[in-house]
Amino acid sequence: MPDIPQTLPVLESARTRLRPLRMDDAPEVFAMFSDPRVTRFWSFEAWTDPAQAQAWLVERIGWGPPSVYGWAMADRDDDRFIGTTALFSLSGPLHRAELGYSLMPSRQGRGLATEAVRRALDFGFDTLGLERIEADVDPRNVASCQLTERLGFQREGLLRNRWRVGGEFADSILYGLLRNEYRRTP
Repeated sequence: MPDIPQTLPVLESARTRLRPLRMDDAPEVFAMFSDPRVTRFWSFEAWTDPAQAQAWLVERIGWGPPSVYGWAMADRDDDRFIGTTALFSLSGPLHRAELGYSLMPSRQGRGLATEAVRRALDFGFDTLGLERIEADVDPRNVASCQLTERLGFQREGLLRNRWRVGGEFADSILYGLLRNEYRRTP
């Protein structure tokens, strides 16, 4: 692998900025992860206490390169938190990582997640020298399945009853994207 950045870079697209998480993102992080429309397809239930956002931020701000590249997705115009994007579980010898993302419901349906994820994929393939990026998506999350497929990910398998959240089991679709399959756009 090439020399990998030891600090989290700021990445920009036309409308989004991927930047480090900050403690002052806590109110928006809580708003996002306390919304059952967001956590419905995550591996945890909707938050009920703002302290959960602070604890989540403390933990994640402590994570970083070279094993995790976890960004706040922000509006490029005002730098306000609107979601998250991450490349994690990086395996240097295997040239592989996993992808995760979330977006405030009020910002969904506008292509913002696609822009931000595309920038993270560009970074993963071009800067980190990854060969493969994986995404684990609940099959009921149609919008997320469409996003990954639009970016060129291939459905590789169904993992039955993979997650248990709130007493309910959920399946996962495992998607994979190889460097030579990735469709870049200008």
